[in-house]
Amino acid sequence: MKDTKVKNLLSAEKKRQKSVINLIASENYVSKDVLEALGTETTNKYAEGYPGARYYGGNEIIDKIENLAIDRALKLFKLNPKMWGVNVQPHSGSPANIAVYQALVPRGGKIMGMVLSHGGHLTHGHNVSFSGKFWKQVPYTVDPKTEKINYEELKKIAKKEKPALVIAGYSAYPRKIDFKKMREVADVAGAYLMVDMAHISGLVASGVHPTPFKYADVVTTTTHKTLRGPRGGMIFARRDHGHVKTKKSEPTLFEKIQKSVFPGMQGGPHMNQIAALAVALKEADSRAFKKYAEQVVKNNKALAGELKKLGWRITSGGTDNHVFLMDVWNGGTGLTGKDASRKLEQAGIIVNMNTIPFDTRSPFNPSGLRLGTPAETTRGKKEKDMIALARRIDKILRK
Repeated sequence: MKDTKVKNLLSAEKKRQKSVINLIASENYVSKDVLEALGTETTNKYAEGYPGARYYGGNEIIDKIENLAIDRALKLFKLNPKMWGVNVQPHSGSPANIAVYQALVPRGGKIMGMVLSHGGHLTHGHNVSFSGKFWKQVPYTVDPKTEKINYEELKKIAKKEKPALVIAGYSAYPRKIDFKKMREVADVAGAYLMVDMAHISGLVASGVHPTPFKYADVVTTTTHKTLRGPRGGMIFARRDHGHVKTKKSEPTLFEKIQKSVFPGMQGGPHMNQIAALAVALKEADSRAFKKYAEQVVKNNKALAGELKKLGWRITSGGTDNHVFLMDVWNGGTGLTGKDASRKLEQAGIIVNMNTIPFDTRSPFNPSGLRLGTPAETTRGKKEKDMIALARRIDKILRK
């Protein structure tokens, strides 16, 4: 690379990533093949539109690449292409979510999502996000006693508020989601059920977490995190009208999604990203990836379990997936989430500060940390490594 400044910065970032322990739940390390696909000539091509219906010439090969990604996505999640379609063009998870709202919820309509501070996501209706500015959030929280989802309470909220769309799927919820019960919540309101499986998509693909597709109308996801692909997004939608009664003359859910992404949201897709996604989807459709996903959960349980033994409070008492929240403020240490995050980073362990359910502190200096094991599991770590790491974290934070 002739640009030495950029070259040196890239080299420094590569060195940083190799030198730290990465416990950020939303990060991972892609394969060399995925990186290779990202840096190809596909980045030069404009492909506005969809395969077979582009607005630019020269897309014969590009169409094959996008169709390959589509076919592999449906195969990975064991979906019948006659019943489900998938759009692989969203640039990331947030654009995928806004495309769904734009397609299915009238401007100003209600979307029911978990409060951000309890484990939800900015794009699930938070007031600083587009989702809270253009639509009205019907908020729900975890149960104050168990710090888990109380599905019966959600039914009461849905029955009263009648949202147009109910969102399941979270950025900091450490337990398995009962999608059947979330379908019941949506049915009480006569609403669509959207599952945002951005964090758990790799676990779902491997059968480590229950699948949402039997109960959901639309499923969104990022393509990195536990799926271990390039940064991007996908939207799966039914090829019928879903669980909500509509006129037969209306477009199907998938048709609505297609129009919402393009031309409703985006212009030309990032074809290098889609090519890399095709590679990652093939990698995920393997026995080796299934073992990886199983190990992610084993490692996460080992890490959370050992920290709990050492006296730290783990919200909800534990974890079923790849992420958990650790309360560092309420144990008498005097540490805030920001303090704890800084101390760990100085010791070469990267985490992120995070609110905990019913947090009394500010999101800018909260009571907790969010920890996860996808990245370190990619590096080959096992349960014994997690136990040793928990003891190291304990010593660092108690100094």
